[in-house]
Amino acid sequence: MVRWLGALLVALVLTGFALLLLSGQYFRDGPVVAKVTEDHGIHRGDIGIVSVWGLGMIGLGLTLSHHRPYDGSR
Repeated sequence: MVRWLGALLVALVLTGFALLLLSGQYFRDGPVVAKVTEDHGIHRGDIGIVSVWGLGMIGLGLTLSHHRPYDGSR
């Protein structure tokens, strides 16, 4: 149970940081790759942020899917 709560916390923090980076303006935005609305678009820098977020989520999933055999002792 503690492992799942820790994983949920990590997922929330990673997602929160990714959303902060995607919604703000920063030095290396890069050119707009895809226009979403008249005033908003997906920048080249956003692709890197989403990629790193995805790698973090994959690592988190692998951590949760790793099962240790139960040996009966605590």
